[in-house]
Amino acid sequence: MFFDSWFDLFRVIVVGSLAYAALVAFLRATGKRTLSKLNAFDLVVTVALGSTLATVLLNADVSLSEGVLAFALLIGLQYGITWLSVRSERFQGMIKAEPTLLLYRGRYLRDAMRRQRVTTEEILSVLRTEGVTRVEDAGAVVLETDGSISVLSDLGAETATVLATTDVPER
Repeated sequence: MFFDSWFDLFRVIVVGSLAYAALVAFLRATGKRTLSKLNAFDLVVTVALGSTLATVLLNADVSLSEGVLAFALLIGLQYGITWLSVRSERFQGMIKAEPTLLLYRGRYLRDAMRRQRVTTEEILSVLRTEGVTRVEDAGAVVLETDGSISVLSDLGAETATVLATTDVPER
């Protein structure tokens, strides 16, 4: 239970180092986007890569070559999906979520909050974190595609161009 063999420890060191090196090589070859968390799909790939690395490290039934192939498959699929989404708006619409406006010019957008399962308390928490002391002073609160929440404190007289991909309500 606490110690099986020196070979098992040696295997973790050797296979772990090689698997790590392979993963780093794949990530360097495919660019920064591979580990970004721009949307839910990217997050799933990042978690899957970590899970695969852990499995290769700790499960003696999974060979290094199987783990490296799994890395290549996950990264290849992620690369293919992002390649297609950059080149096809229709495909991008199937893969990526749109940001959702939750509060606009100091007014809660209750339907959007309900659809996205975001509470008033969560919005207030983000406003406090951003230093906004009055809800009425918030220009917009947006639930981003990666699940983070952004606060725009000043929209000016016109609708901010950064809200172009959201459904901005009529005044």
